Amino acid sequence: MARSILILGASYGSLLATKLLMAGHNVTLVCREKTAELINRDGTEVRIKLRDEPTHRAIFSRDLPGKLDAASPQDVVLSRYDLVGLAMQEPQYTNHTIRVLMIKIAAAKLPCLSIMNMPPPPYLKRIPGLADMDLEEAYTNAGVWERFEPGLVSLCSPDPQAFRPPEEAANVLHVGLPTNFKAAGFADEAHNRLLRELEADIDAVKLDGQDVPVKLKVFDSLFVPLAKWSMLLTGNYRCITPEEPQSIRDAVHGDLKVSQSIYDHVDAIARRLGADPQDQVPFGKYAKAAESLLKPSSAARAVAAGAPFIERVDLLVKLISQQLGMPNADIDRTVQVVDQKLNEKIVAGGSSAL
Repeated sequence: MARSILILGASYGSLLATKLLMAGHNVTLVCREKTAELINRDGTEVRIKLRDEPTHRAIFSRDLPGKLDAASPQDVVLSRYDLVGLAMQEPQYTNHTIRVLMIKIAAAKLPCLSIMNMPPPPYLKRIPGLADMDLEEAYTNAGVWERFEPGLVSLCSPDPQAFRPPEEAANVLHVGLPTNFKAAGFADEAHNRLLRELEADIDAVKLDGQDVPVKLKVFDSLFVPLAKWSMLLTGNYRCITPEEPQSIRDAVHGDLKVSQSIYDHVDAIARRLGADPQDQVPFGKYAKAAESLLKPSSAARAVAAGAPFIERVDLLVKLISQQLGMPNADIDRTVQVVDQKLNEKIVAGGSSAL
């Protein structure tokens, strides 16, 4: 049965969209008007490397069994959709037209699966140790999320690494590390059946008889997506330096002892909240993957490009660690560097790209 999925965000969101289209489901990408016109005319192109192949395959949406369209926020008709994917950067949800759409999504009580690095506040409220914490400072505008029922919002760890090649059009995405999306379930079992249906359909997809990487994996534990926090604090945010940004590889491997200390501390925070060690990714496995991540993180690239607002998982983890009585000097130092760079952009009159 073909499902209809609405995905907010046409950049990183096009990766999940492509996997759904390959499985025969229909997707609408919500984006700027010009990007929507481009996608509706030419479709999307996602470049991904299959196992044991030396070069990337170009997968075009127009060649896939599912139907793809794109729309501006004000043109979305919510009654068409079974599920909403949240794939924009957290600061983008403060845009007026997106906020209006978010109000409508909350009122429609559609299940929402986030593939943001920054976990939506309603999701965090599902975790008893975080439900009453004051974490609003980490969000650009936490009020965007206040209408959402926690049980209708889940989180999918965005482990795959992908980027828009700067020399390409806005409908092209290059996948650098084709790992899996790892989703926690919803509160309602009917919504979990939908997730597992999508999981099975994506898993069955073949391309020229070969398996296609980047699966959707569904877990009962709420803590599986939190494994990404250790990676973000160890690598992604440490790409932001007082000078020029560095690659994730250099951030992690520049001082492996410090990197493992940060990684282990964030893992310990998650376990304090209730995570099982089996929910987490060993540091050695992450460090090995980081060897191939030769570009700065999206957060570092955004800061270097002049954005005064980015997703602040670094600040979120700092706030959580302080309120748990588990502060960490290296995490505090990372937050200080990011704050400094963002303040420089604000003083210089930078503007966030929505």
